[in-house]
Amino acid sequence: MSMLTDLLASLFGMALLNGEKTFWLPEQASTAAKNVDWIFMFIYWLSTFFFVLIVGLTILFVIRYRARPGHKEQPSPSHSTLLEVTWSVIPSILLFFIFYYGYKGFMDLVVPPSNSYEIGVTAQRWSWNFTYPDGYVSENLHVPVDRPIRLVMTSEDVIHSFFVPAFRVKRDIVPGRYNVTWFEATKPGSYQIFCAEYCGTGHSDMLAQVIVHDTGEFDRWLEESSGFLDKLAPAEAGELLYKQRGCKQCHTLDGTIKIGPSFKDSYGIDHVLTDGSTVLAEENYYRQSMLDPQSQIVAGFDPVMPTYKGRLKDKEVTAIIAFIKSLSPYGAVEAETETPTESEAQPETDSATDDLD
Repeated sequence: MSMLTDLLASLFGMALLNGEKTFWLPEQASTAAKNVDWIFMFIYWLSTFFFVLIVGLTILFVIRYRARPGHKEQPSPSHSTLLEVTWSVIPSILLFFIFYYGYKGFMDLVVPPSNSYEIGVTAQRWSWNFTYPDGYVSENLHVPVDRPIRLVMTSEDVIHSFFVPAFRVKRDIVPGRYNVTWFEATKPGSYQIFCAEYCGTGHSDMLAQVIVHDTGEFDRWLEESSGFLDKLAPAEAGELLYKQRGCKQCHTLDGTIKIGPSFKDSYGIDHVLTDGSTVLAEENYYRQSMLDPQSQIVAGFDPVMPTYKGRLKDKEVTAIIAFIKSLSPYGAVEAETETPTESEAQPETDSATDDLD
């Protein structure tokens, strides 16, 4: 048996028994992958067997019973109960077998274990947000190894589909409702997340990673990551939020135009809106654009940005604004003005010393 499987693996690139990457499928990295691959390969080899059998018999009959000069037509039976029962019963047994294992595998994929760790998933054009129980949101999905993960998923705009090939997990995400799926990763590493439902011009860019941590490392990562707002300068924290919350999918930093206006040099200047009015891009403008984006649409752009009201905390809004300001010369001048220089701060120190004397 081992020699046979090794031969098939070498011929078709299918090392299925050890979970390695194969010709047909990526490596198995979850508890569900083995069962999915098994039923897939069973149907594949079953189809191959009957294809070879039927085509082979067809070729044989064409050659053996072809019309030949001087050969008269021979009488043949028009009915065979045994043959008809055979070709009805055997396929029926195989179909019931496939249905049983397919249904069993489907139920295993859609019913999460009761002890699952729950993570929220928000899909929007064209990014992913993953929300952990402590409220931290990341652009990539971080999970511990050998622990069931329950994903509660929703969409902010159109239908998306969460797909991790290495886990054999795929689930549509529909706006206005919650869909649930789960998996249990078996190997630490990084695995690709795709959106498997066409969702617009940036569909192919809607990518993320599942980072599977070793036992104990996940809790440390979450603790360290959750407090980044208190550890980083506002502009640095804002840059991190720009990447995590999907801003980079629509707003560039180099002045090029994408789905929305570029953040480069956008602070401190007047923007023309679709109604012909102008608005000065300052703190309140950016705050309103994040919480009520449809109220101020810059001319030349479509009103496609979703609201971040209830999704961004005040500290996060402030950090993003600080980052946008840092990309503009006007914002840089304000930052320098607000920060006292060493020469300005020194007299206050001397005065305080004189008072003490």
